Amino acid sequence: MMAMEICGCDMASDLPSPTSRVFETSWRRGTAQNDTRIVPEETAIALVYDKATEAVMMATPADLEDFGVGFSLTEGIVQSAGEIRDLEVVRHPLGVEVRMELAAAQREKADTRRRFRAGPAGCGLCGIESLEAAMRGLPRVRASLRTDSETIHTAMRALSGRQELNRETRAVHAAAFYAPEDGSIVVREDVGRHNALDKVAGALARSNRRAGDGIVVLTSRVSVELVQKTAMMGASVLAAISAPTALALRVAEEAGICVIGIVRDDGMEVFTYPERITRG
Repeated sequence: MMAMEICGCDMASDLPSPTSRVFETSWRRGTAQNDTRIVPEETAIALVYDKATEAVMMATPADLEDFGVGFSLTEGIVQSAGEIRDLEVVRHPLGVEVRMELAAAQREKADTRRRFRAGPAGCGLCGIESLEAAMRGLPRVRASLRTDSETIHTAMRALSGRQELNRETRAVHAAAFYAPEDGSIVVREDVGRHNALDKVAGALARSNRRAGDGIVVLTSRVSVELVQKTAMMGASVLAAISAPTALALRVAEEAGICVIGIVRDDGMEVFTYPERITRG
């Protein structure tokens, strides 16, 4: 069980809204019309460990407790959520700070990889200072979930039906964890696809759920950073609406992850470990 405590301070309740309504002039069929539109917010989120900043990411200011825990896990700062002794979300004039206190054994590790750089949304390697760090060695995923094509389609449909922020804005990514055993799904959305996956990782850890028991589902292309984060979560099946990169597939092969792309109503493409997917 986790020893972490989530702060319920008043400052955390004053977070920015994840969306804003803006004025626009829309052109349709050659006619201009003044209107309004809901767009997602993009906020600087500082990940702070024991009063030192590790990274600053541009993200949607929602589910930030999940984001803090998930980032800590997928970046290897902690091995389990229980190593985060305390977590506090605090509004700052320039953004939001997710302040975490680490167990003593993890503090030195965090000190060695301090980054202090801002990472734009959509960049999962921002602030990494060396090629070795960017191409870090990954643990081989122990799980080897086997499933069928219909389950993959069911997972993608379930994600599509839960993208509430994207229905409002048409401008954010989503990531999800789908459990075939009971059909449950955990969905998180963000302007950054890596942030969305980190939020899912954090949500699973905070509820003591094993990623190896289900399928990671994405609304984006499969880049190497997303494969790396999936491996750190311990999930062995990754399905996406778009295609993977060649590097992502090489890393997935080494990490033991089955990658499925181009998931559409009429089919899908399995790129690694195809023997794990049977016809539905």
